[in-house]
Amino acid sequence: MTTRQQTAPAIILASSSRYRRELLQRLQLDFQCRSPDIDENAGDGESPWDLVRRLAEAKAMAIAADCDEPALVIGSDQVAILDDGILGKPGTAEAAIQQLQHMRGCRIDFLTGLCVLNTNTASRRLDVVPCSVKLRQYSDAEIRRYVAAEQPFDCAGSFRSEALGITLAESISGSDPTALIGLPLIRLCEMLRLEGVELP
Repeated sequence: MTTRQQTAPAIILASSSRYRRELLQRLQLDFQCRSPDIDENAGDGESPWDLVRRLAEAKAMAIAADCDEPALVIGSDQVAILDDGILGKPGTAEAAIQQLQHMRGCRIDFLTGLCVLNTNTASRRLDVVPCSVKLRQYSDAEIRRYVAAEQPFDCAGSFRSEALGITLAESISGSDPTALIGLPLIRLCEMLRLEGVELP
């Protein structure tokens, strides 16, 4: 008597972010990218911690709802916080310059929500991974050079730690440096292993 081998679930990254895609490629897994269409606005009185947790789950659920095959769907969301206020993505060079001027010499807290949803078992693994950055007292000239070179218009707080943004930092603290880029790989690997994914 032979047993039929169970097909491994597909891995789907619920994101259009090139930063998250590049991070997930480090794990050398076959995966797809699909962009979720959800409202990312915060609810009344919703804390940044609750916001990124909810949005990471909502992104995964939005993609899972359209899956016709067993899949592990990865959702993630990030916010940058300064003085209890959320720093958004600047969108333009002028907004990025103003944002970085306001952030100069401050500590910025980055919160990254992570969800792995198994469409076959309906299990959901959720977490929020924090990381803090203390910025230097950099000059306006440094800001302009950085913005011109990196164009960090789609980055929370205009900060790209994996590139020239690191030159603006005084120190970084946190359990997972990849959380700062937008996808906490250490925690993600743990979640994937729990779902039976073989990693090196």
